[in-house]
Amino acid sequence: MKKDQGKMSIGARLAYSFGAFGNDSFYGLLSGYLIMFITSHLFNTGNAAEDAKMISIVTLIIMGLRIVELFIDPFIGNAIDRTKTRWGHFRPWVVVGGSISAVILLMLFTNLGGLYQKNAILYMIVFGVLYITMDIFYSFKDVGFWSMLPSLTTDSREREKTATYARVGSTVGGGLVGILVMPAVIFFSAKATSTGDDRGWFIFAAIICGIAFVSAWCVGLFTREVNSDIRKNKKDTKGIVGIFKALSGNDQLMWVALAYLFYGIGINITNSLEVYYFTYIMGMPKAFSIFSTINILLGIIATSLFPILSKRMSRKALFTSCLVVMLCAMGIFAFAGSNLPLVLLAASLFGFPQQMVFLIVLMIITDSVEYGQLKLGHRDESLALSVRPLIDKFGGAVSNGVVGQIAIMAGMTTGATAASITAAGKMNFKLMMFAVPAVMLVIAIIIFATKVILSEQKHAEIVAELEKTWGKKYAGDQDAAKSATGQIELATPIAGKLMNLSEVNDQTFSSGSVGQGFAIKPEDGRVLAPFDATVRQVFTTRHAVGLVGDNGLVLLIHIGLGTVKLKGTGFVSYVEEGQKVKKGQELIEFWDPTIKKAGLDDTVIVVVTNSNEFENIKLTAKAGTEVKAEDEVMTLAGKEKVEAK
Repeated sequence: MKKDQGKMSIGARLAYSFGAFGNDSFYGLLSGYLIMFITSHLFNTGNAAEDAKMISIVTLIIMGLRIVELFIDPFIGNAIDRTKTRWGHFRPWVVVGGSISAVILLMLFTNLGGLYQKNAILYMIVFGVLYITMDIFYSFKDVGFWSMLPSLTTDSREREKTATYARVGSTVGGGLVGILVMPAVIFFSAKATSTGDDRGWFIFAAIICGIAFVSAWCVGLFTREVNSDIRKNKKDTKGIVGIFKALSGNDQLMWVALAYLFYGIGINITNSLEVYYFTYIMGMPKAFSIFSTINILLGIIATSLFPILSKRMSRKALFTSCLVVMLCAMGIFAFAGSNLPLVLLAASLFGFPQQMVFLIVLMIITDSVEYGQLKLGHRDESLALSVRPLIDKFGGAVSNGVVGQIAIMAGMTTGATAASITAAGKMNFKLMMFAVPAVMLVIAIIIFATKVILSEQKHAEIVAELEKTWGKKYAGDQDAAKSATGQIELATPIAGKLMNLSEVNDQTFSSGSVGQGFAIKPEDGRVLAPFDATVRQVFTTRHAVGLVGDNGLVLLIHIGLGTVKLKGTGFVSYVEEGQKVKKGQELIEFWDPTIKKAGLDDTVIVVVTNSNEFENIKLTAKAGTEVKAEDEVMTLAGKEKVEAK
C-alpha cells in the first residue's frame, strides 16, 4: 500500500464532514419542511376548497414521484460506477448533483410566479418536472457522496476516522434544521405570525440550500479519490427486482424488512406531524426547537447506550422494549394537550428509542447476509444492505403523501392558526398522528417477535459453519489446479509459537475435516499474507480471511476460537474481497487482550482447505518452536508433480 493512499489530510476530512453537514441539512429541509410550506403557505387563492384540492394533488404527486425514484435509484448507482473522469467517479456527481438540486429545491419554496393561479394543470406539470429532477440530482449527489468514502483512503482506520467525522457532521446538520426552522422562519417573515410567511420560508430555504451548494463544492475541491485495485472489483448496483428476489429466498431478511417497513411508515408519519402539533395544537411553534435540541442529545445518548443494552438484552427483547416505550409515549402525547413539559416528555420518549431500533435492524440485516449465504449457497451482501435504505425512502414517500392529506383533514392549511383549528380537526389530527402509527408499531412487534429468529448466538453458529465449509467451492478449481504443482513452501502469517493442528481445541479444525494446516499461539496481532494471492472472503466480523493463492493454495486464516462473538471488536481489516495482495502485506490486525478479556482462545488457525489436492504435507519446523511471520513452516506437493515421478 502506498503511504499517500492511506493518510488523509485534516482539510480533506473536514471538507467531507462539511459535505455530510450540508447533505443532511438539505435532506432535512426536503423531507421534513417542504411539505409544511406547501400545506401552510404555498396556495393562497382565497378559496379554501380550491387551496385544499391543490395541496392534496401536489402532496400526492410528491409521494408518487418519490416512489418512482426508488426504481430509478439502481440506474443512478450504475451510472456513477461507470463514470470515468479526471476528477474521479464520485466528485463530479457530488458537485453537479448538489448544485442543481439546491437551486431547484429553492425554486420549490416559491409559488413559481403565481403560475398555479393562472393555469393549475400547467403548474402541476412544471412542479412535477422540477421535483423529480431535483430528487434525481439529489440522489446522484447522495449516492455519490456516501459511496466515495472507500475511495478517499485504502486504510481502514483512516476510513473509520473519516466516517466518524462525517457522521457527526450529518447528525448536527440534520438536527440543526429542526432546531432553527420555526424561529428562523418567523424571524425572517415580513409579518409576525405563528407560522411565518412566504418570505420567511424562502429565506430559511435559501440559507439551507446555500449551505448544501457550498458544501458540495468543498467536497469537490478539497477531497481527492485514490485509485487502487480494490475499486476495480465493484459489483453492479442491484435493482428493486433483485432486492425482491433476495427477500424471497432469505426469510430472515424478508421478515425483518417487513417489520421495519411497518415501523418506518408509522414513525415517519408521527415524526413529520410533530412540527404541526407544536404549531397548530399547542400554538407554540418555537417550542419545537426545544424538542429538536433535546432529541439530538437523546440520540447521542441512545447510540452510546446501545452496546451496553445489547449485551444485557436479546435483540428481540430490546426491539420490543423500544417499541413499547414509543407506544407509551404516544399515549402520553395524545392526552398532553398544550402542557409543554408533558409534550416534551412524550416527544422525547418517542424519539429516544429510534436510534436503537435503527441499529438493531441494521445488525440483523447485516447478519442476514451470512444466513442467506448458508441457506442459498451464495452471498448477496450488496442486495441485503440495500433493503434498509429502500424502506427508509418508501416510508418517507408515504408519509409525505399522508401528511398533506392529514393537514387538509385537520384544517391546518394556508391561513390557519392554533385558534382556528376545531375540536373535530384536532381529533382527526390526533387519530392520524397517534392511533394509525400505533397500529403500525404493534404489527411490527408481532412480526419481529414471531418471525425473526436471527439472534447473535444463531449468527455466531452460522458464521462458524460457513468458516468450516469455506473454500470447498474452490476445490477442483481449474485455475488453482494448474498452479498447484511442484513443491510449495507455506509461510506462517503471524509470529508466535507453532502448534500442530491436532492440538487446536476445536474438533472440526483439529480433526482435519476443514483441511490440513497448522496453528500459531500469537506473539503479536499482525496477520500478513503468506503468499501472493487474491482475497476471496473477508468475514464481516473481521476475525477470519480466505485467500486463493497464485500458487494454487486455498487458505483460511482464522483468528481465535469463538471470536465471532466479538462482532469485530478488537479487529481491523486492511483488505477487501477481490483485492490482490503480495506476500508480507498486512491483512488483519487484532488486539489480543480483547480476545483474552472475553475469555476466548486466541490461537490463530491456518488451514489449506483444498489440501486434498496435495500430498506429502508436513511441518518443516518443530511444533513448540517460536517462529516469525513469513517463516516457512510447511511444505506441500501438488499431486500432479508426485504422480509424474
